[in-house]
Amino acid sequence: MAQLRDPAQGCPWDIEQSFATIAPYTIEEAYEVAQAIAEDDMGELRGELGDLLFQVVYHARLAEERGAFAFDDVVRAIADKMVRRHPHVFGAESRDKTPEQQTRDWEAIKAAERASRPAKVSALDGVAAGLPALTRAIKLQNRAARVGFDWPNATSVLDKIVEEAGELATARDAAHAEEEYGDLLFVMANLARHLNIDPETALRGANAKFTRRFHAIEAALAETGRGPEDSNLEEMDALWTAAKRTGL
Repeated sequence: MAQLRDPAQGCPWDIEQSFATIAPYTIEEAYEVAQAIAEDDMGELRGELGDLLFQVVYHARLAEERGAFAFDDVVRAIADKMVRRHPHVFGAESRDKTPEQQTRDWEAIKAAERASRPAKVSALDGVAAGLPALTRAIKLQNRAARVGFDWPNATSVLDKIVEEAGELATARDAAHAEEEYGDLLFVMANLARHLNIDPETALRGANAKFTRRFHAIEAALAETGRGPEDSNLEEMDALWTAAKRTGL
Protein backbone atom coordinates (compact mmCIF):
# COMPACT_ATOMS: atom_id res chain seq x y z
CA MET A 1 0.00 0.00 0.00
CA ALA A 2 2.86 2.36 0.79
CA GLN A 3 4.32 1.66 -2.66
CA LEU A 4 0.97 2.22 -4.37
CA ARG A 5 0.72 5.60 -2.61
CA ASP A 6 4.34 6.62 -3.26
CA PRO A 7 4.20 10.10 -4.85
CA ALA A 8 7.09 9.40 -7.19
CA GLN A 9 6.66 5.78 -8.23
CA GLY A 10 3.16 4.79 -7.08
CA CYS A 11 -0.09 4.30 -9.00
CA PRO A 12 -1.57 7.61 -10.22
CA TRP A 13 -5.09 6.50 -9.27
CA ASP A 14 -4.13 5.39 -5.75
CA ILE A 15 -2.11 8.54 -5.13
CA GLU A 16 -5.19 10.70 -5.79
CA GLN A 17 -7.49 8.85 -3.39
CA SER A 18 -8.69 10.06 0.02
CA PHE A 19 -10.75 8.70 2.91
CA ALA A 20 -13.89 10.08 1.26
CA THR A 21 -13.24 8.53 -2.15
CA ILE A 22 -12.30 5.13 -0.73
CA ALA A 23 -15.22 4.92 1.75
CA PRO A 24 -17.79 3.79 -0.88
CA TYR A 25 -15.51 0.92 -1.89
CA THR A 26 -15.22 -0.10 1.77
CA ILE A 27 -18.99 -0.32 2.07
CA GLU A 28 -19.25 -2.20 -1.22
CA GLU A 29 -16.65 -4.75 -0.13
CA ALA A 30 -18.46 -5.34 3.17
CA TYR A 31 -21.64 -6.16 1.25
CA GLU A 32 -19.74 -8.51 -1.03
CA VAL A 33 -18.48 -10.34 2.05
CA ALA A 34 -22.08 -10.65 3.24
CA GLN A 35 -23.13 -11.98 -0.16
CA ALA A 36 -20.42 -14.65 -0.14
CA ILE A 37 -21.57 -15.71 3.33
CA ALA A 38 -25.21 -15.85 2.21
CA GLU A 39 -24.19 -18.09 -0.70
CA ASP A 40 -21.95 -20.22 1.58
CA ASP A 41 -19.17 -19.82 -1.00
CA MET A 42 -15.94 -20.26 0.94
CA GLY A 43 -13.69 -19.63 -2.04
CA GLU A 44 -15.46 -16.38 -2.79
CA LEU A 45 -15.50 -15.45 0.90
CA ARG A 46 -11.75 -15.88 1.13
CA GLY A 47 -11.27 -13.45 -1.71
CA GLU A 48 -13.84 -10.95 -0.46
CA LEU A 49 -12.34 -10.92 3.03
CA GLY A 50 -9.01 -10.09 1.44
CA ASP A 51 -10.63 -7.23 -0.45
CA LEU A 52 -12.20 -5.95 2.77
CA LEU A 53 -8.89 -6.24 4.63
CA PHE A 54 -7.28 -4.22 1.86
CA GLN A 55 -9.77 -1.44 2.56
CA VAL A 56 -8.63 -1.37 6.21
CA VAL A 57 -5.02 -1.25 5.07
CA TYR A 58 -5.85 1.58 2.66
CA HIS A 59 -7.50 3.76 5.32
CA ALA A 60 -4.73 3.02 7.80
CA ARG A 61 -2.12 4.09 5.26
CA LEU A 62 -3.97 7.33 4.57
CA ALA A 63 -4.03 8.01 8.32
CA GLU A 64 -0.35 7.15 8.68
CA GLU A 65 0.52 9.67 5.98
CA ARG A 66 -1.24 12.29 8.10
CA GLY A 67 0.63 11.18 11.20
CA ALA A 68 -2.64 10.17 12.87
CA PHE A 69 -2.24 6.39 13.33
CA ALA A 70 -1.02 3.29 11.49
CA PHE A 71 -2.24 -0.22 10.81
CA ASP A 72 -0.65 -1.59 14.00
CA ASP A 73 -2.62 0.97 16.01
CA VAL A 74 -5.86 -0.23 14.42
CA VAL A 75 -5.11 -3.85 15.32
CA ARG A 76 -4.02 -2.95 18.85
CA ALA A 77 -7.17 -0.87 19.41
CA ILE A 78 -9.57 -3.66 18.43
CA ALA A 79 -7.60 -6.24 20.42
CA ASP A 80 -7.72 -4.03 23.51
CA LYS A 81 -11.45 -3.45 23.00
CA MET A 82 -12.20 -7.17 22.73
CA VAL A 83 -10.27 -7.86 25.94
CA ARG A 84 -12.05 -4.99 27.71
CA ARG A 85 -15.50 -6.10 26.58
CA HIS A 86 -14.99 -9.80 27.41
CA PRO A 87 -14.10 -9.76 31.14
CA HIS A 88 -15.70 -13.22 31.41
CA VAL A 89 -13.03 -14.57 29.03
CA PHE A 90 -9.97 -12.42 29.70
CA GLY A 91 -10.78 -11.35 33.26
CA ALA A 92 -12.17 -12.69 36.50
CA GLU A 93 -15.89 -12.64 35.66
CA SER A 94 -17.79 -15.92 35.42
CA ARG A 95 -18.50 -17.42 32.01
CA ASP A 96 -21.71 -18.88 33.41
CA LYS A 97 -24.09 -16.61 31.49
CA THR A 98 -26.43 -16.87 28.53
CA PRO A 99 -25.72 -15.22 25.16
CA GLU A 100 -28.57 -12.82 25.96
CA GLN A 101 -26.95 -11.83 29.26
CA GLN A 102 -23.63 -11.36 27.50
CA THR A 103 -25.31 -9.05 24.99
CA ARG A 104 -26.71 -6.97 27.85
CA ASP A 105 -23.30 -6.89 29.54
CA TRP A 106 -21.68 -5.85 26.26
CA GLU A 107 -24.08 -2.94 25.91
CA ALA A 108 -23.47 -1.95 29.54
CA ILE A 109 -19.71 -1.87 28.94
CA LYS A 110 -20.23 0.21 25.80
CA ALA A 111 -22.44 2.62 27.74
CA ALA A 112 -19.76 2.98 30.42
CA GLU A 113 -17.16 3.68 27.74
CA ARG A 114 -19.36 6.39 26.24
CA ALA A 115 -19.95 7.89 29.69
CA SER A 116 -16.19 8.29 30.15
CA ARG A 117 -15.94 10.42 27.02
CA PRO A 118 -16.76 14.14 26.79
CA ALA A 119 -20.37 14.87 27.69
CA LYS A 120 -22.81 14.01 24.91
CA VAL A 121 -25.65 16.23 23.81
CA SER A 122 -28.06 13.47 22.80
CA ALA A 123 -28.71 9.79 23.47
CA LEU A 124 -28.48 9.38 19.70
CA ASP A 125 -24.93 10.72 19.43
CA GLY A 126 -22.48 8.34 17.80
CA VAL A 127 -24.88 6.59 15.42
CA ALA A 128 -23.07 7.03 12.12
CA ALA A 129 -24.97 8.96 9.47
CA GLY A 130 -23.27 6.92 6.74
CA LEU A 131 -24.87 3.62 7.76
CA PRO A 132 -27.43 1.99 5.45
CA ALA A 133 -30.74 3.64 6.25
CA LEU A 134 -32.46 0.56 7.69
CA THR A 135 -29.47 -0.32 9.85
CA ARG A 136 -29.25 3.25 11.13
CA ALA A 137 -32.97 3.24 11.90
CA ILE A 138 -32.51 0.17 14.11
CA LYS A 139 -29.56 1.73 15.93
CA LEU A 140 -31.40 5.01 16.49
CA GLN A 141 -34.41 3.13 17.84
CA ASN A 142 -32.23 1.02 20.13
CA ARG A 143 -30.62 4.16 21.55
CA ALA A 144 -34.02 5.75 22.16
CA ALA A 145 -35.30 2.54 23.76
CA ARG A 146 -32.48 2.59 26.31
CA VAL A 147 -33.89 5.81 27.75
CA GLY A 148 -37.48 4.54 27.70
CA PHE A 149 -38.73 5.90 24.35
CA ASP A 150 -40.13 2.73 22.78
CA TRP A 151 -43.37 0.88 22.09
CA PRO A 152 -44.07 -1.83 24.66
CA ASN A 153 -44.51 -4.70 22.19
CA ALA A 154 -44.75 -5.72 18.54
CA THR A 155 -48.54 -5.41 18.56
CA SER A 156 -48.25 -1.70 19.28
CA VAL A 157 -45.83 -1.34 16.38
CA LEU A 158 -48.23 -3.17 14.05
CA ASP A 159 -50.96 -0.70 15.01
CA LYS A 160 -48.60 2.14 14.11
CA ILE A 161 -47.85 0.49 10.76
CA VAL A 162 -51.56 0.50 9.93
CA GLU A 163 -51.72 4.18 10.89
CA GLU A 164 -48.70 5.10 8.77
CA ALA A 165 -49.99 3.10 5.79
CA GLY A 166 -53.24 5.08 5.99
CA GLU A 167 -51.36 8.36 6.01
CA LEU A 168 -49.37 7.23 2.96
CA ALA A 169 -52.58 6.32 1.14
CA THR A 170 -53.94 9.84 1.66
CA ALA A 171 -50.71 11.72 0.84
CA ARG A 172 -51.58 14.95 -0.96
CA ASP A 173 -48.54 15.19 -3.26
CA ALA A 174 -45.24 13.53 -4.18
CA ALA A 175 -43.23 15.22 -1.41
CA HIS A 176 -45.80 14.24 1.22
CA ALA A 177 -45.90 10.67 -0.14
CA GLU A 178 -42.11 10.41 0.17
CA GLU A 179 -42.25 11.64 3.76
CA GLU A 180 -45.02 9.22 4.70
CA TYR A 181 -43.27 6.36 2.92
CA GLY A 182 -40.15 7.11 4.95
CA ASP A 183 -42.22 7.07 8.15
CA LEU A 184 -43.67 3.69 7.18
CA LEU A 185 -40.22 2.24 6.49
CA PHE A 186 -38.98 3.58 9.83
CA VAL A 187 -41.82 1.87 11.70
CA MET A 188 -41.25 -1.34 9.70
CA ALA A 189 -37.64 -1.25 10.91
CA ASN A 190 -38.93 -0.88 14.46
CA LEU A 191 -41.13 -3.95 14.00
CA ALA A 192 -38.05 -5.89 12.87
CA ARG A 193 -36.31 -4.80 16.07
CA HIS A 194 -39.21 -6.01 18.22
CA LEU A 195 -39.27 -9.33 16.35
CA ASN A 196 -35.47 -9.66 16.64
CA ILE A 197 -35.10 -9.61 12.85
CA ASP A 198 -32.33 -7.84 10.96
CA PRO A 199 -34.22 -5.84 8.29
CA GLU A 200 -31.24 -5.75 5.92
CA THR A 201 -31.00 -9.55 6.05
CA ALA A 202 -34.76 -9.93 5.62
CA LEU A 203 -34.81 -7.63 2.59
CA ARG A 204 -31.79 -9.37 1.04
CA GLY A 205 -33.71 -12.62 1.42
CA ALA A 206 -36.76 -11.11 -0.28
CA ASN A 207 -34.54 -9.79 -3.10
CA ALA A 208 -33.03 -13.24 -3.58
CA LYS A 209 -36.48 -14.86 -3.63
CA PHE A 210 -37.73 -12.37 -6.20
CA THR A 211 -34.66 -13.04 -8.34
CA ARG A 212 -35.16 -16.83 -8.21
CA ARG A 213 -38.82 -16.61 -9.17
CA PHE A 214 -38.26 -14.09 -11.94
CA HIS A 215 -35.52 -16.29 -13.37
CA ALA A 216 -38.06 -19.14 -13.35
CA ILE A 217 -40.46 -16.96 -15.35
CA GLU A 218 -37.73 -16.21 -17.87
CA ALA A 219 -36.78 -19.89 -18.13
CA ALA A 220 -40.39 -20.97 -18.69
CA LEU A 221 -40.90 -18.37 -21.40
CA ALA A 222 -37.57 -19.27 -23.02
CA GLU A 223 -38.88 -22.81 -23.55
CA THR A 224 -41.38 -21.31 -26.00
CA GLY A 225 -38.80 -19.07 -27.61
CA ARG A 226 -40.04 -15.94 -25.86
CA GLY A 227 -38.92 -13.47 -23.22
CA PRO A 228 -40.84 -11.37 -20.67
CA GLU A 229 -41.24 -8.60 -23.23
CA ASP A 230 -43.24 -11.06 -25.40
CA SER A 231 -45.56 -12.04 -22.55
CA ASN A 232 -48.13 -10.22 -20.45
CA LEU A 233 -48.72 -9.68 -16.76
CA GLU A 234 -51.41 -12.35 -16.48
CA GLU A 235 -49.18 -15.07 -17.96
CA MET A 236 -46.13 -14.03 -15.96
CA ASP A 237 -48.16 -13.92 -12.76
CA ALA A 238 -49.30 -17.50 -13.41
CA LEU A 239 -45.68 -18.56 -13.98
CA TRP A 240 -44.70 -16.75 -10.76
CA THR A 241 -47.34 -18.73 -8.86
CA ALA A 242 -46.06 -21.97 -10.42
CA ALA A 243 -42.51 -21.14 -9.36
CA LYS A 244 -43.76 -20.35 -5.85
CA ARG A 245 -45.44 -23.77 -5.64
CA THR A 246 -42.14 -25.48 -6.42
CA GLY A 247 -40.59 -23.85 -3.37
CA LEU A 248 -38.53 -21.19 -5.17
